Amino acid sequence: MTGFDVDSFLAQPLTARVATAGPTVRPTWYLWEDRAFWILSGPWSRLPARVRAEPRIAVTVDVCDLATGLVRQVIARGPAALEPFDVPRGRRKLVRYLGPDESAWDPRFRAYLLDDPAERGTVWVRMEPESLRGNDLSYQVSSSGVRSAG
Repeated sequence: MTGFDVDSFLAQPLTARVATAGPTVRPTWYLWEDRAFWILSGPWSRLPARVRAEPRIAVTVDVCDLATGLVRQVIARGPAALEPFDVPRGRRKLVRYLGPDESAWDPRFRAYLLDDPAERGTVWVRMEPESLRGNDLSYQVSSSGVRSAG
């Protein structure tokens, strides 16, 4: 891991892309906690079935800001497991994307916290990376607006 604090980077409310066997790639919100990616899922998604069939997944989180030249990426690989959904972790995940005022959330997001997860089928896809690589590919943006490698 080079050039930046990966834990701080992953603590931001960014979108990850999760790749499973097939291949299939899907964007998702995530929670980076306890050195693992936590992804909320359930029967509305094919992700749990794909993880059951082949648990090895890859996760990529990146940013590319052309105005500032900030380009960072984290690539993680490892086996995923399905874990029971818990409301406190679900709240931590949703607050980071939707803000602390749950009354302002779209009702479908509040339902994740209020509905019975066993009845709804809500689960966590948890992946503790076997490999985790962070790359800072940032570059300098010149005052004339022409980008130069940095």
